Amino acid sequence: MLDSHPRAESKGNILACDVGLKRIGLAQCLQGIVLPLPAILRKNRKQASDELRALLAQRDISVLVVGLPSGGQAHYEDTIARIKHFVGLVGFGGEVVYVDEDYTSQEALENLNHLGRQSRALAQKDGRLDSLSACYILERYYLRSL
Repeated sequence: MLDSHPRAESKGNILACDVGLKRIGLAQCLQGIVLPLPAILRKNRKQASDELRALLAQRDISVLVVGLPSGGQAHYEDTIARIKHFVGLVGFGGEVVYVDEDYTSQEALENLNHLGRQSRALAQKDGRLDSLSACYILERYYLRSL
């Protein structure tokens, strides 16, 4: 998963996020390597959007990559609308790119199979799983850009 991306620096600083109801997983490509960042634990939309906005400014992000479930199925329409509304609240002035996030959480969970059951549960609760999902979202962005 943590492959080198030599063309990563050409678009500036890029951050990926996996927006959920309780946590927002984050990942960034640093020196060509996709790395998870600490997740934002969501208390409410305002707090979460404020924290994400501050992080985007602090890290001088020019591209925000956001995971969306693939469309076509009616039960995803609400989720897609909720995620896009949240991104609008952030008020990011750079480029926003939406990427298919299907199965990224499952891939991230499989990546934690080496952990015991309690450690996996903690990784879900503290947002590490969400940030691993954001890594996969960022990987998909780079693969799409090739």
